Amino acid sequence: MTDYLPEVYRQFGRRFPGVKEAFDALGAAEHEAGPLSEKERRLVKLGIAVGAESEGAVRSHVRKLLNAGVSEEEILHTIVLALTTVGFPATNAALGWAEEVLAGETRP
Repeated sequence: MTDYLPEVYRQFGRRFPGVKEAFDALGAAEHEAGPLSEKERRLVKLGIAVGAESEGAVRSHVRKLLNAGVSEEEILHTIVLALTTVGFPATNAALGWAEEVLAGETRP
């Protein structure tokens, strides 16, 4: 699986390159700010995306996890762990978005 950037993100970068550059730098800095492994950080970010009910972020983080070699089972388990915190509708929606990405769907 290759890296995927939604068109809306690409458009933002073209329109506001300095802001995008700063945003990307902040993202890199936050990932290096503590002891968590790449896999752990990316699973946490997926959990946050599920809680925020952000379709684009769930899809993006699933793609990033796959690129990092994380298994489908680990991804789906991370999403299921949100059930008792965010509820069935948000968890079920996130599972659907993730399963579309896992099946090869490429839309944001």
